[in-house]
Amino acid sequence: MKNIFTFLLLISSIANAQYTVKGIMSPKIEKSDWIILYKLEGTKQIFVNNTSIKGDSIDINGKKEFAGNFELKIPSSAKSGAYRINYRLEGASFVDFFYNKEDVSFVFNPDYPEQSIDFLESSENKLFNEYIETISIAQQQVDSIQVAVLQNPNLDLKSHYKKAKKNVDSIQNKFIDISKKKYVAPFIKANLRSNPKGVLTSVNDYMSNLKNSYFNALDFSNKTLMNSSFLTNKILEYVFYINFSDDKKTQQKLFKQSLETVLSKIDSQPYKKDVIEFLIEEFEASKNLEIIDYLFDNYYNKLPENLQDKKFKSEKVALFITEVGRIAPDFSWKENDKTFNLSTLNDAENYVLVFWSTSCSHCLREIPLLHSYMENKKNIKVIAFALEDDSFVWENYSKTNLLGWHNVLGLNKWQNKISRTYQVSSTPSYFVLDKNKKIIAKPNEIKDVKAFFDKN
Repeated sequence: MKNIFTFLLLISSIANAQYTVKGIMSPKIEKSDWIILYKLEGTKQIFVNNTSIKGDSIDINGKKEFAGNFELKIPSSAKSGAYRINYRLEGASFVDFFYNKEDVSFVFNPDYPEQSIDFLESSENKLFNEYIETISIAQQQVDSIQVAVLQNPNLDLKSHYKKAKKNVDSIQNKFIDISKKKYVAPFIKANLRSNPKGVLTSVNDYMSNLKNSYFNALDFSNKTLMNSSFLTNKILEYVFYINFSDDKKTQQKLFKQSLETVLSKIDSQPYKKDVIEFLIEEFEASKNLEIIDYLFDNYYNKLPENLQDKKFKSEKVALFITEVGRIAPDFSWKENDKTFNLSTLNDAENYVLVFWSTSCSHCLREIPLLHSYMENKKNIKVIAFALEDDSFVWENYSKTNLLGWHNVLGLNKWQNKISRTYQVSSTPSYFVLDKNKKIIAKPNEIKDVKAFFDKN
């Protein structure tokens, strides 16, 4: 009975064991900053814990330095996986690591986390870091030989290449063997780059081999890989760097081809949904509306309906609704008891839609300048959308000063539905439209409006 009781206590203590994540950052960053611990699941970050950064003087390589340190408890219920600590709440600064039921501690430079991290505790992370350092040096040797031959095809470096490639393969096999039954095993297996059997003398052949073999070692059905940043980092590298062109038209074509390649490899519909959303947000940064539309039309909208996030779709539509290249959102107004619609206006080749207000001193300076400039522009019409609390001042001002324009009154000012649709946050705000009401420019101020039309 006593042995059984002891055994049960032992099992209980193991089940409820808590592990820690400790970090030292040198040099220390702002003391106001916090550490936030996340678990990575697909393309998402799941909050786990947080703490503040403390300052202390420590010995680093025999020198006393003032460094930041932190310690986080990992809940006993936490699953093994890829984790991330975020620091510097303003800006993306983070360290990724693996957790597999053991304490984790590391030292790093917060300005260069990926290049400087050194794990003091955690067999999993020590092994993976050793692998990355070792394989990187060996792969660099292969790459340097390959580059030398591409630069000078007459060089005979076949034997050197064969030897360097053999070394890479040997290192890879060694670490695959060492990592068996380790959490990091699939990451080591998936990391290997597929080097050609022999050195290539043509840049086109080299790039073709790189593209065609890029995903050879990757298993897109492996849940361990899915629940990390590993696959998404590989996808980003393939889409944005491996498939690159200086020519804009060619680049758009390459984007579509690379996205087709990537998404064809993902069978899991929930994971595919996450990846598509992730890619849409990546293209959002450069406002590449053509590719965003391509991803929605060809992939996201074809996902099972229960997987599509209606909020995500509506937010993205709203976000890009007034970007250059989009048809301006329609609205109506009355002039002399006659109703007009933006979409059906047909009295000019181009239109300037300006949101302004009689209570805006900047507007009262620019609007007369715009009116004067447009007097001789017969093929351009101005639609002056006034954001007002009431109509009194606007009626007098527009009748006196804005003759020949389409004058629209928008009551409730910043809460006006149309101004919110156009995401107007300041006045004056300008939109240049073609005759089909497609937004072709968004000038910042009157001088930019003049520059656009003087140029065109």
